[in-house]
Formats: sequence, structure tokens, C-alpha cells
Amino acid sequence: MRTEFERVVVTAHDGVAVLSLNHPEVVNAISAPMIDGAMRALDMIAAAGFRAMIFTGEGRGFSSGANLADRPHDVGDIPAGIGRTLDKLYHPLLRKLRDLPMPIVTAVNGPAVGVGMSFALMGDIVLAARSAYFLHSFTRIGLVPDGGSTWLLPRLIGLARARELSFLSERLSAEKALAWGLINGVCEDAELMGEALKTARKLAEGPSTALKALRRLYWESPHNTYEQQLDLERACQQSAAGTSDFVEGVTAFLQKRPPRFTGQ
Repeated sequence: MRTEFERVVVTAHDGVAVLSLNHPEVVNAISAPMIDGAMRALDMIAAAGFRAMIFTGEGRGFSSGANLADRPHDVGDIPAGIGRTLDKLYHPLLRKLRDLPMPIVTAVNGPAVGVGMSFALMGDIVLAARSAYFLHSFTRIGLVPDGGSTWLLPRLIGLARARELSFLSERLSAEKALAWGLINGVCEDAELMGEALKTARKLAEGPSTALKALRRLYWESPHNTYEQQLDLERACQQSAAGTSDFVEGVTAFLQKRPPRFTGQ
């Protein structure tokens, strides 16, 4: 199955949806039409019964960042325009990715720059091609980081390294990103999608309710107190314990066989 949206395409691989940013002429620079296409694609993926998603880019890179051609041309309108763009376009898409009811594997197939880097890091598992790199490029054009990256980066790699990426705006290779703990794996370029599909299929075969709740637990953990997180774990555990997958998991454990989860 292949479904095309504006500057986004979705393909199906068993229970895995692959959402690809699709404007390779500008290395998938993020634009208003692309965001609209991605929002529609995510709605379709959530409604279609997929159990995991791969997030990647067509062509030679994941995303070169914001499409500056989309910016207001009147200098006096630029500050308000950028603020509105973040509030009305980027933030809803970031929240939709955060709240997607299935695990996300990001396959970073080339440069992930600026807000493109922010989107790449929304994956629960992030794999990168050996030729890929990350670039927090905002200060190069006189801006500050956005896309939630100043919240996410210190939690992934620590404050000192996050500051280094943001202040110096230097390329971070895939190998160094792995060493820093920013991503989960580095693959040879030709093997990236195969490894991403392997990982996503493993997740798609897992207990869907538990994995959905697990995404919520980790997203909410950084701003919860210990007591709040205990309460949230209790609520999520009660929900997971009411599923057929829990019964199957326990039965398989007792019978010393692999579980066959159905997502129910």
C-alpha cells in the first residue's frame, strides 16, 4: 500500500507504517504543506490499525530544517510570523507525534538539521545511517533552537553537550551521536531501512496497549514528581493488565514459549 499526501508518503509493511517526508529537491525542508500532509498521514496511520511506525525522509536526507522560503518576506512581519508558525503548525505536529498510540522508529538517512533534528529525535528508537549527521543550526541564522529541542536534548545527552550543540552549531556525526547517547544505533547506509523495519516489526509484534502506555510514561516522567510517576505507573499497569495480551504473556511464560501478542 502506498498513500500520498502533500510532500509526505506512507507505505505499509505488514503492521508497520513508513511515513516518509517527501520533498527531496530541498532535502525535505519542513514547510506548511508538508506539515499539513504529515498531520493527515498520522491521522490515517492511527486509524488504520498499524502497530508501529517508521519515520524517515525520501532522497539523500531526513530533513534540512525549516523551509526558509515559507517565511514572511516583509521584515516587519517575521517575528510574529515565526511565532505563529511554531504555534499553529510545528507544535501540533510535534504533539501528534508524541501522542501517537504506537512506537516510532526514526531512520535518519542523511542530514537532520535544525527543526528537522527535533523531528528526528521524536522516535522512541532512533537509528542513523553512517553518512548521516545532526546539526543544531539555529544560531547560524540568528535564531534560538525550537521544536522542543531545548527540553529534549538535555534529557538525552546532558546539559553540557546540549549547550555545545546549540551554541557552536557544529555537525555531530552519527558515530558521535551514538557515543553521546543521542541515538540508538548506526547502520551502513544501504542497511538502514532493513534494520529500521526489523526493529519496527519487533515492536509491532509486541503488546500494543503496554507499548502505548510506555510511551506516555517516558514522555511524562521528566516533569512528574516521584509520587506522580508512581500513580501514573499504577494507572497504566491496571490498563495493561486488563488486556488479552497480558493473559497471553503470562500463559506463554508459564508454558515456556514465545508470546503471540495480538494487540488486544
